[in-house]
Amino acid sequence: MLSFDLRTSAPTLNYKIMTGLITPRPIALVTSLDVDGRVNAAPFSYFNAFGTDPAIVVLGVGNRPGTKVAKDTAANIAATHEFVVHLVDEAIAQQMNVCSTEFPHGVNEIEQAGFTPLASVVVKPPRIAESAVHFECVEDQRLVIGNNRLIIGRVLMAHVREGIMDPANQHVIDGAFYPLGRMHGRGWYTRTEDQFEMNRPV
Repeated sequence: MLSFDLRTSAPTLNYKIMTGLITPRPIALVTSLDVDGRVNAAPFSYFNAFGTDPAIVVLGVGNRPGTKVAKDTAANIAATHEFVVHLVDEAIAQQMNVCSTEFPHGVNEIEQAGFTPLASVVVKPPRIAESAVHFECVEDQRLVIGNNRLIIGRVLMAHVREGIMDPANQHVIDGAFYPLGRMHGRGWYTRTEDQFEMNRPV
């Protein structure tokens, strides 16, 4: 068995180990606004749901590559405390990938990717109409560890495209939603069509 001491290894090696082995990871395509009202959209795979009472999600946001400068998403949320998380399926995978481009500050990634902005209900950042699932969030807390920022978001509103959830019991309909997962390396993803059911022991 290979063993690595992450207390002393380089961040580049830590990245390979953590992102290469902890897979698949859900992808959050996050919209936010800067103090001047300019839109930013960026994907993050350091992301997941971490609670339901209240509903919370957590984003892990680092710095711009090769700098000590916070990415626009982190700076925007620090300034406004609002953001929207969109889940990514295969239909919007290529547009999500455009949003991962390191554009200069102030460039509207929604426009660059050809997405359609949609007004949110309780927060100011827009939603992305093409996404099947949107979570309107406010920043509840932020934890900074080294160059990592863990942004804890309280989910205020959830929007789900019709046909994904059964309106009678609010369960996701089998075969109705297949989000993408992030895999190893810089460009590997996985589809989630191959699913199976395993009931918990009674």
